[in-house]
Amino acid sequence: MDKTIVVRVERLVQDPRYKKYVRRYSRYMAHDEDNSCKVGDQVRIVEHRPLSKRKRWKLQETLASATRV
Repeated sequence: MDKTIVVRVERLVQDPRYKKYVRRYSRYMAHDEDNSCKVGDQVRIVEHRPLSKRKRWKLQETLASATRV
Protein backbone atom coordinates (compact mmCIF):
# COMPACT_ATOMS: atom_id res chain seq x y z
CA MET A 1 0.00 0.00 0.00
CA ASP A 2 2.30 2.72 -1.25
CA LYS A 3 1.23 6.26 -0.21
CA THR A 4 -1.53 4.84 2.01
CA ILE A 5 -2.00 4.92 5.75
CA VAL A 6 -4.59 3.18 7.90
CA VAL A 7 -5.95 5.50 10.59
CA ARG A 8 -7.69 4.00 13.61
CA VAL A 9 -10.18 6.30 15.35
CA GLU A 10 -10.98 5.24 18.89
CA ARG A 11 -14.02 6.30 20.91
CA LEU A 12 -15.54 5.36 24.27
CA VAL A 13 -19.15 4.16 24.28
CA GLN A 14 -21.17 3.43 27.38
CA ASP A 15 -22.81 0.01 27.50
CA PRO A 16 -26.58 0.57 27.83
CA ARG A 17 -27.12 -2.26 30.28
CA TYR A 18 -24.02 -2.38 32.47
CA LYS A 19 -23.02 1.31 32.22
CA LYS A 20 -19.40 0.35 31.63
CA TYR A 21 -17.36 2.22 29.03
CA VAL A 22 -16.10 0.14 26.10
CA ARG A 23 -13.61 1.14 23.40
CA ARG A 24 -14.89 1.07 19.83
CA TYR A 25 -12.70 1.49 16.76
CA SER A 26 -13.18 2.70 13.19
CA ARG A 27 -10.54 2.28 10.51
CA TYR A 28 -10.04 4.68 7.61
CA MET A 29 -7.72 4.37 4.63
CA ALA A 30 -6.06 7.72 3.91
CA HIS A 31 -3.74 9.01 1.20
CA ASP A 32 -0.24 10.03 2.34
CA GLU A 33 1.46 11.64 -0.66
CA ASP A 34 4.95 11.86 0.90
CA ASN A 35 4.94 8.55 2.83
CA SER A 36 5.83 10.65 5.89
CA CYS A 37 3.77 8.86 8.55
CA LYS A 38 5.07 6.10 10.78
CA VAL A 39 3.27 3.62 13.04
CA GLY A 40 1.89 5.37 16.12
CA ASP A 41 1.74 8.92 14.73
CA GLN A 42 -1.28 11.04 15.57
CA VAL A 43 -2.65 12.60 12.39
CA ARG A 44 -5.50 14.72 11.10
CA ILE A 45 -7.35 13.47 8.00
CA VAL A 46 -9.89 15.26 5.81
CA GLU A 47 -12.56 13.93 3.50
CA HIS A 48 -11.47 13.72 -0.14
CA ARG A 49 -12.72 12.46 -3.46
CA PRO A 50 -12.50 8.67 -3.95
CA LEU A 51 -8.94 7.69 -4.79
CA SER A 52 -9.50 3.93 -4.83
CA LYS A 53 -12.07 1.38 -3.71
CA ARG A 54 -11.62 2.09 0.01
CA LYS A 55 -9.59 5.33 0.09
CA ARG A 56 -11.79 8.42 0.61
CA TRP A 57 -9.61 10.40 3.02
CA LYS A 58 -6.43 12.44 2.72
CA LEU A 59 -3.72 13.22 5.29
CA GLN A 60 -3.87 16.89 6.27
CA GLU A 61 -1.15 17.05 8.93
CA THR A 62 0.79 15.07 11.49
CA LEU A 63 -0.15 16.23 14.99
CA ALA A 64 2.36 14.20 17.02
CA SER A 65 5.13 11.84 16.02
CA ALA A 66 5.46 8.46 17.68
CA THR A 67 8.38 8.14 20.04
CA ARG A 68 10.13 4.79 20.26
CA VAL A 69 11.79 3.73 23.50
